[in-house]
Amino acid sequence: MLLFAIIFLSIYAGMHALVFWGISPLLKGHQALPFLTLVWMVVMTLLPIAIRLLDHHGLPTIARPLSWIGYTWMGFLWLAFAAYSLQGLVHLLRKVIGFPAHPLHGPVAAGAILLLVTAVGLYGLYEAHNLQTEQVHLTSGKLPIGHPGIRIVQISDLHLGLIHQQETLAPIISRIRQLHPDLVVATGDIVDAELSHLDGLAELWQGIDAPLGMYAITGNHEYYAGLEQAVDFLQRSGFTLLRGEALQLTPFLTLLGVDDPGRSGISEDAPLPQGLRGDGFTVLLKHRPIPPRDAAGRFDLQLSGHAHRGQIFPFNLLTRLRYPLQDGLSPLSGGGQIYASRGTGTWGPPMRVLSPPELTLFEITPGESP
Repeated sequence: MLLFAIIFLSIYAGMHALVFWGISPLLKGHQALPFLTLVWMVVMTLLPIAIRLLDHHGLPTIARPLSWIGYTWMGFLWLAFAAYSLQGLVHLLRKVIGFPAHPLHGPVAAGAILLLVTAVGLYGLYEAHNLQTEQVHLTSGKLPIGHPGIRIVQISDLHLGLIHQQETLAPIISRIRQLHPDLVVATGDIVDAELSHLDGLAELWQGIDAPLGMYAITGNHEYYAGLEQAVDFLQRSGFTLLRGEALQLTPFLTLLGVDDPGRSGISEDAPLPQGLRGDGFTVLLKHRPIPPRDAAGRFDLQLSGHAHRGQIFPFNLLTRLRYPLQDGLSPLSGGGQIYASRGTGTWGPPMRVLSPPELTLFEITPGESP
């Protein structure tokens, strides 16, 4: 924990330092403003650690409003860091190779960037609440002609906890009910890091009527929250946990589910357990959007989440380096397809930019397999 705090604070302080450099032209000529800005940035750098400590020691009434302040600031800071990093790169290139100076160099450029960051951040706060229903139509020769089809709703990366509570979950449950799913699957990170904020939330899930049931797998945050307690919450919510298991739900549909590596040190692309296979149309639930090794022909559709498609642009460019299949439906070279959800909630900043939250409805009908 101490090592993590040191690494986090070092990186976060560095981000603040670069943003301070970026806005410094706006601070010149003001006697107190540079000092006050620096004090604010020091407080904001330390606030996430303070929030975690307050929450851990049973002070959620203090931790929650501070979390909205601290994590909202984090979102704006990430945007400012990206923008001023680009400006700094241009500035460095100009110095090194004589790149032409931008005509808006100085306080005008700094102010324009700050206004842009503010506007994009405010939009990001709106986008985080603009839940999208993505509809994916698939056909499969494994369903007999005349079969009515299967409706599966996927929810992922909700991160229930200090920020996301009943006011987040209730409209999501209502939307799921409106989709009339046969099956509901949760592909990990339904909870965040502390489970003391989930009172009354398990009962909300029980309002969903899915004839084939509700199934879930673990994500990395179920481990951070405490695996035993997270599993208990999911089970009380009506989910059946699949942990290296296969269930034949109908003669034409099988569901596979595997644990996230979490803290176990298992590779992200670890092969499926031997004997884990299904008959009919087979859906694999795996938190991280990386296909398992040596699994060709053992499933038709992998459902994943985890990457949030970066959550806040331009960080999707970084997450894509780690998870190239981080967004939407993609064919797999060995057969089958993978769908990576952008996630239904947020992690850290309650903000999304060019990555709106989603529920995903899969409608699988008889026809030619892809």
